[in-house]
Amino acid sequence: MTIDDLRRILAECAGEDESVDLGGDILDTPFNDLGYDSLALMETASRINHEYGVKIADEEIATAETPRALLDMVARAA
Repeated sequence: MTIDDLRRILAECAGEDESVDLGGDILDTPFNDLGYDSLALMETASRINHEYGVKIADEEIATAETPRALLDMVARAA
């Protein structure tokens, strides 16, 4: 899974804050700054599971603070 895949998933399933540009370098931008809360991240994890077959526990997804951290979780769980 790439950062572009994650951008698409965030925009499609978790809702996108119109004031946030997901096209820039967002790897280390906190999800709070991107407008995503824990519920949005749980929905993102559900979509990742559905599309990629990678299961991330709710407790673990709640600890992801940045897109880089989430991508690392996906890589470890794959």
